[in-house]
Amino acid sequence: MALHHIKKPILFQGKGRKREYFEGWYYKQGSKDGKSVVALIPGISIAGRDDHCFVQSIYMSTDKGGNQIVNTSYFNYPLCEFSYKDDPFIVKIADNYFTESVVSVRLNGENSSIEGTLILDDLTTIRTSLLMPNIMGYFAYFPKMECYHGVMSMNHKVYGTLKVDGREINFDGGSGYLEKDWGTSFPKKYIWIQCNQFKSKGVSLFCSIANIPFMGSSFLGFICNIVIGTDEYRFATYNKSKLLIKNVDNRGVALLLTNKKAELKVEASINRGGKLISPRNGMMQDAIKEGLTGTVQITLQSRDRRLIYEGWSQLAGIEIVGFA
Repeated sequence: MALHHIKKPILFQGKGRKREYFEGWYYKQGSKDGKSVVALIPGISIAGRDDHCFVQSIYMSTDKGGNQIVNTSYFNYPLCEFSYKDDPFIVKIADNYFTESVVSVRLNGENSSIEGTLILDDLTTIRTSLLMPNIMGYFAYFPKMECYHGVMSMNHKVYGTLKVDGREINFDGGSGYLEKDWGTSFPKKYIWIQCNQFKSKGVSLFCSIANIPFMGSSFLGFICNIVIGTDEYRFATYNKSKLLIKNVDNRGVALLLTNKKAELKVEASINRGGKLISPRNGMMQDAIKEGLTGTVQITLQSRDRRLIYEGWSQLAGIEIVGFA
């Protein structure tokens, strides 16, 4: 893998891959009023059979009674409909294209449709270094990992409209998040939490805990990144942070993460979820449950117990697989 691609994970990583490979980008955007959230996931699946490209979607809307409704869709296309470019970055699937600053979709299926264009502005990138070229730290340099991960924007501004199943949603002044995964399979056991719609602007949380096959064995690795304004706090296996899973089941999880400077408590609960499809050996075949209406409570304090931030949100993306 070229160093340029390691340092810029948004780029297509699968050039030359012909079997047991997947790659997917996760574009999430929430409306300013918090009543609508849409995540769009363009990607490819190469497994030797049923090779294709796709755009997955998960959509949360709020009805007139204040009830939150979650719907998911999977738009399937022949692999020949997939194309990409590195400079400037673009991924195109049929009539849909995705860049660092624009998302434009014309998705029409039997039971769902999503059309429109969104502008992404002022992306909040993560801090990197030679030892931490992306969110995976030095593990990004290891070849043949089961699943690689990239975080391109912890938080950014969103403008534009999407028409979802005939209903027009205005995202002007909303907030977005952008990450991706690629490799052969999702971990058999993992926790994923993401939220950037707290009451305080400029706050964003990403947390991933996963069983990682490595050199003939496996270990439970973790990455948690929290951004508060211009400050960033990283808790990860590769920077010698500590993780305590206080409790976990298929409904939620409580975590305690510590590093040399700070301590982070995370309590997350799944409320309503929709079914998404995840990869195994390159094939999109496993059903997972993701909720965009999860509840997250976070408390960040310094090691001398000084409170840095405390916040709560009802619009978190949460997945818990293999822990129940």
